[in-house]
Amino acid sequence: MRLFDTHCHLMDGRFADDLDDVLARAREAGVERIVVPAVDLATCREVIRIAEEHDGVYAAIGIHPESAGDVPEGAYDEIERMAQHPKVVAIGEIGLDYYWDSAPRPVQQEVMEKQVELAKRVGLPIIVHNRESTEDVLALLARTRPGDAAGGVMHCFNEREEVMRRAVDLGMYISFAGPLTYKKSDDLRAVATIVPEDRLLIETDSPYLSPHPFRGKRNEPARVALVAEALAASRGVPVDEIAEITWRNAHRLFGKVKA
Repeated sequence: MRLFDTHCHLMDGRFADDLDDVLARAREAGVERIVVPAVDLATCREVIRIAEEHDGVYAAIGIHPESAGDVPEGAYDEIERMAQHPKVVAIGEIGLDYYWDSAPRPVQQEVMEKQVELAKRVGLPIIVHNRESTEDVLALLARTRPGDAAGGVMHCFNEREEVMRRAVDLGMYISFAGPLTYKKSDDLRAVATIVPEDRLLIETDSPYLSPHPFRGKRNEPARVALVAEALAASRGVPVDEIAEITWRNAHRLFGKVKA
């Protein structure tokens, strides 16, 4: 069974002391591909370094909405240059976050839109963060139409059916993470049953959102297997089928990843 963790923050300090062991456990669990998204300009450089040093690990580069209030001069030009690296496979993690509101909402929207347009110029998909900002995220995607270019993914999806359908209609993929395994996530599991098969992805969002029964502990990419199991159970299919579906979908979206 081959697994693809499409969103894992290996550059986080919580992996500083045992990254090699974390990756070894991932391989033992069948995780053969991992995408590591940045959150600011400094981590853009860091995720590329990690991708260079480890087989099967790839980078996404971008400015997270929590970093949108402090974008260094020349950052977009540098990100555009870094996007040419052979192991950079997406622009992300970008989006809007109205829960923390770390930057004014118009600023977040401007930073996201600039990066969507950058992604379209360089021919890469986007990885979208959305927290309590759904209508503005969907409006921006409808206006900028990245789904008509290289596409993108709604990372750590945790929304209702109508939002899923609107995102899919805009050409986006839907990625499920640890919350799919939580006991009170029946509504999310119901949505997971009806996502079009060719739009399904899985992730861990490590070190965050560890799935049941590890909730509250540091998450790591090996546990994407538990997300796959929950998705398979929701859809009533074998887990190896979900693994293969999400493997194919991730390679289709992240076209620079080696098959």
